[in-house]
Amino acid sequence: MKWLPKDNDQGFCYPSLQIITRQCLEALQYLHNLGIMHCDLKPENILIKSYKRCKVKVIDLGSSCFKTDNLCLYVQSRSYRAPEVMLGLEYDEKIDIWSLGCILAELCSGEVLFPNDAIVMILARMIGILGPIDLEMLVKGQETHKYFTEEYDIYYVNEENNQLEYIIPEELSLEQHLQVTDTMFIDFVKYLLNINPKRRPTATQALKHPWISYMYKSK
Repeated sequence: MKWLPKDNDQGFCYPSLQIITRQCLEALQYLHNLGIMHCDLKPENILIKSYKRCKVKVIDLGSSCFKTDNLCLYVQSRSYRAPEVMLGLEYDEKIDIWSLGCILAELCSGEVLFPNDAIVMILARMIGILGPIDLEMLVKGQETHKYFTEEYDIYYVNEENNQLEYIIPEELSLEQHLQVTDTMFIDFVKYLLNINPKRRPTATQALKHPWISYMYKSK
């Protein structure tokens, strides 16, 4: 996906973000109503059909699957992968909502929210920006032991000395990362990026958020 101009030359302006987000949510709503998960939503899979009208199209269903399929343990590109997938939990169409939240943050700031790194480092960054992972998720995750101790402290193994080292997530609010002050926009992005999928909205619910229909004053 190519960049459109933004007032601060970093990413997209808010009205453009609204139009793009609404279209993506409508596409996901259509797929999800059919019982299909996209499973690989990322900027490269959102095609701009018209720059002038900011029309986009969600493409590449090569990784998509039905909710009723035997779900793969590893889906989604790493930077857009939902925490429930990383932890080896059961997942549903809410993973696409997480990916869209990551994309929206990226289109706003011009930077990938969770850069492609080791899974444990991405999890640490998630915690630093969005807060702790619910204990219920850690307890049930099939992959939790790879990244968390029995006391649920996040760690990695230093390959040089084969020693376990704890990671202290760097606290950085989403507002600080995006460098924006629009509270309604921040609330919407946080809504999509709720770490617990039970509290993350469906596409239909996200379309009803006030930010989607908010009218920005033209300069």
